[in-house]
Amino acid sequence: MPIQLTPTPTFADRLGEAERTLYGMWSCGGSPLVAEICAGSGLDVLLIDGEHSPVGLESILTQLQAVAAYPVTPIVRAPIGDAVILKQLLDLGAQNILVPMVDSVEQAEAMVRAVRYPPLGVRGVGSALARSSRWSRIPDYLARAHELVSLTVQIETAEALAVADEIAAVEGVDALLVGPADLAASLGLLGQQNHPDVVAAVEGVIRAGHAAGTPVGVNAFDAAVADRYAEAGADYLLVGSDVTLLARASEALTDRFIGTAAGPAAASY
Repeated sequence: MPIQLTPTPTFADRLGEAERTLYGMWSCGGSPLVAEICAGSGLDVLLIDGEHSPVGLESILTQLQAVAAYPVTPIVRAPIGDAVILKQLLDLGAQNILVPMVDSVEQAEAMVRAVRYPPLGVRGVGSALARSSRWSRIPDYLARAHELVSLTVQIETAEALAVADEIAAVEGVDALLVGPADLAASLGLLGQQNHPDVVAAVEGVIRAGHAAGTPVGVNAFDAAVADRYAEAGADYLLVGSDVTLLARASEALTDRFIGTAAGPAAASY
C-alpha cells in the first residue's frame, strides 16, 4: 500500500498561528543549493521568485524539493496572474502562491478561482499526475485542495492602493504583500520606496488589511524601515534576498582587502 501523506501547514495556517511578526527572505538566484542554505537560516519564510528572477518550472520544483526538509514556509511568486501558470505551479507542489500586480477586486477574485478546483474555481484537474497530491498519496486531495493552498496577492500600484480594503476583503485572499518599490514608481517616486508618502501608503494598507481580518506583509530590506513596519503591525516582513546578501557581502570583502571603489549606490528592493 502506498504511503498516505499529510500536507505541511500553509502560509495562511502559519500566519494564523503566529504570535509575532514573521520574517523571511527571497530566493532569486535559482539555485536549489542556495535555497537550501537559506531554508536552514532560521527565518520563517522563503519566497521563491518567479517574477524578477531567471527561474522556470523545473528550477522552482528543485528549490521546493531542496527546502522541504526544513521548518521554513516556502512561497512561490508567479511571474503573472495567469490561470495556466498558476495551475502549473500548484501541480508541481507549490502550496503557497504569491501573485504580483493585483490591482482590482476583479483580479483578486480571478486569482482565487485560479487556485481552486470546480465548483469553487477553474483550476484544471490533473492531480493524479502531479506532485501537488503526491500522485494521489494525500487522502481526499481534490476535495481538500482549497484548504491546502494559500493565496497572497501583491498591492504595488496606485490603483491597488485605492481599493486595498476591498481586495483584502475578497474571500479566498489569505494575505496581502505590499511592494514598496513598484508602489513608489506608481506614485511618481521611482527608486524612493522609503519616501514618507510611500511609507504612509504602506501603513495604510496594513490598517486596511487588518480591518478586513487579512494579514499584511511588506518588502523591507532596510532594517530600520522593517522595524517601523513591524511596529505598525505588519504580520510578516521580507528583509533580504540571496542575491543581495551575496552582492553586499562580496563588496564588503573588496572594501576590506582592496579598498573602496567608486560605484553606484546599492538600491534596496
